Amino acid sequence: MGSTFSPSTAVLSAWIGASVLMTAGWLLQRRTRNAGIVDVIWTLEVGALAAFFCIVGPGWAPRRAALGAAMALWSLRLGLYLLRDRVVGQAEDGRYATLRREWGANAPTRFFWFFQAQALAALFFAAPPFIASLNGHTAFHPLELTAIGVWFVGFLGESLADRQLARFKAVPSNRGRTCQVGLWNLSRHPNYFFEWIMWLAYAGYALASPWGAVTLLCPAVM
Repeated sequence: MGSTFSPSTAVLSAWIGASVLMTAGWLLQRRTRNAGIVDVIWTLEVGALAAFFCIVGPGWAPRRAALGAAMALWSLRLGLYLLRDRVVGQAEDGRYATLRREWGANAPTRFFWFFQAQALAALFFAAPPFIASLNGHTAFHPLELTAIGVWFVGFLGESLADRQLARFKAVPSNRGRTCQVGLWNLSRHPNYFFEWIMWLAYAGYALASPWGAVTLLCPAVM
């Protein structure tokens, strides 16, 4: 059985936790002047919220466990990759450096609200596990089983694409060049494609639950 948390209490608790974590991230970027940490926190936050909803939800435990584990694994792998690739020992990503210059003296305040907006975005993208965690039906639906298979394709594809890119970037002579090896020879951003595939899987999984159709907004936005 899940927790006695009401859905509204679970959502409020999740939002407060996400907001506090993003505030900590904002304070960290003030010290390091590297706002790229927001990407790492957002990714880990979505996985943490998914796990939270799947732990406290009242629905069928195997259903909650399968989606919670998938999203937590996605979150951990991608979050650690982004930490190494964009934060530790790295200069601030050009997107955030540009915002810092454009915002000037207002940058601290505007980055604070930017980080808080990411907390709300994390809550939005945690909709699939929230909805699936409420489903008490005691058997997997064919949609859920199909979604698990699609998720494996997306997870393995994104992992491989990131690995190929990391190898390419590790060669000094490739600095400034566009990666065109492996999956990158087929698409400029295969990791983004496989990321989208996984979000289709999360939404497809939630489609088997009441109100699951609303989670199609997640891959649409992604």
